[in-house]
Amino acid sequence: MNNVLSVLNSTVSISQFNRGLAGKIFADVKKSGTKVVMKNNEPEAVIMSPDEYRYLMERMENDDLIAAAAERLKNYDPEKLIPGEQVMAENGITREMLDAMEDVEIE
Repeated sequence: MNNVLSVLNSTVSISQFNRGLAGKIFADVKKSGTKVVMKNNEPEAVIMSPDEYRYLMERMENDDLIAAAAERLKNYDPEKLIPGEQVMAENGITREMLDAMEDVEIE
């Protein structure tokens, strides 16, 4: 029964926006989370806080990175690895050159 109540409490009719209740709806979103906007008894949009949106976007990005890493690992063959020293030598890079470079942050 709690699930039904939470779903009902998280929905808001689009007509409430037309009645000037947008401020109250946004305050509810900030206080208690996501709202599903209904139009003609169908879900039309979802409203969520910017923090929650950022969190979801970061999770999706991380999931994409994990999937890409898993896909690459399918083709992993330790016999085909090239030592870093060999790559540096082939490209004229020395350890001193790398040490002299500014630090770069990679996400």
